Amino acid sequence: MKKRVLYLALAMSAIYSSTSFAEDSLMKQAQSQFKPIPSSPPALRNGKTITPEKIELGKWLYFDPRLSKSWLISCNTCHSVGLGGVDLEQTSIGHGWAKGPRNAPTVLNSVLNATQFWDGRAKDLAAQAQGPVQAGVEMNNTPERVERTLRSMPAYVESFKIAFPGENNPVNFDNMAKAIEAFEATLLTPNAPFDQYLKGDNRALTDNEKSGLKLFMDKGCSSCHNGKNLGGDSYHVFGVAEKPSNKIRPEKDKGRFNVTKKSEDEYAFRVPPLRNIALTPPYFHSGQVWDLKDAVDIMATTQLGIHLTDQENTSIVAFLKTLTGDQPKVEYPTLPPQTKGTPLPITD
Repeated sequence: MKKRVLYLALAMSAIYSSTSFAEDSLMKQAQSQFKPIPSSPPALRNGKTITPEKIELGKWLYFDPRLSKSWLISCNTCHSVGLGGVDLEQTSIGHGWAKGPRNAPTVLNSVLNATQFWDGRAKDLAAQAQGPVQAGVEMNNTPERVERTLRSMPAYVESFKIAFPGENNPVNFDNMAKAIEAFEATLLTPNAPFDQYLKGDNRALTDNEKSGLKLFMDKGCSSCHNGKNLGGDSYHVFGVAEKPSNKIRPEKDKGRFNVTKKSEDEYAFRVPPLRNIALTPPYFHSGQVWDLKDAVDIMATTQLGIHLTDQENTSIVAFLKTLTGDQPKVEYPTLPPQTKGTPLPITD
């Protein structure tokens, strides 16, 4: 009897040790490919600094629709901080109800991306902030009119002076973009269950979520979706193994080719970050896929050339949902009032 109890104890110990080793191995594999979202903004490129004054000014500008020609569209219109940093539209609706050509990427954690926009044409968030303000299908404004608008409001003039001390003419289009960049850099979503797991908490993920994580790495998803943001650092052709339908990958949009004019960049796009992916449908640059399970299946066939079982897909989706972190708590600002000198809205 004592021998049986001893054998049983040894067997149970062996099983426990084996399970513990497997779990430890999975965590180490994950830690080698991914990093947690930081709780504070990283250093900006090109020596640009983040100060409380720039952040506060940037928040005003981010929420101010008067940066648009119509006074109807702000940065937050297409990148709502209350909706996972997106607008939940296939493609964003801009000036005069014009529809943009691509789905709006999330602003959350965007400071962690190597470049901005689906084709990577903006080197940082400041460069990105200048684009939509001038785009005809978005805010449809001009740098000159934006500067006139901001200079017409004393509170803005004073805030620019404080945020950019020592400059002779601080109220300018470039500084507008730098302030917006400083605010957007604070829109981080740390403390997701996956972040807790990466920091060593083995109980942060369920068995099914761990199974999805293992599949995500072993099937090859993490070869592109890795790092802190699980994407945003590289470009890949959409349709490596199998061409997607023309609805999902419109033939007229050749992605990064429009920037580089290199044939190898035809239909290449920046790998989308997967942080908070459960909050940001519809998916892909075309915004044609609303269900996350469908998006996972499409990526498996088009990029990896494999077909997932329903259980594999379910597990991977379960893992992807662990990427939802603490959402930014942003108090909507009271904006400076316009004056008689403020250019009036034009809605044509």
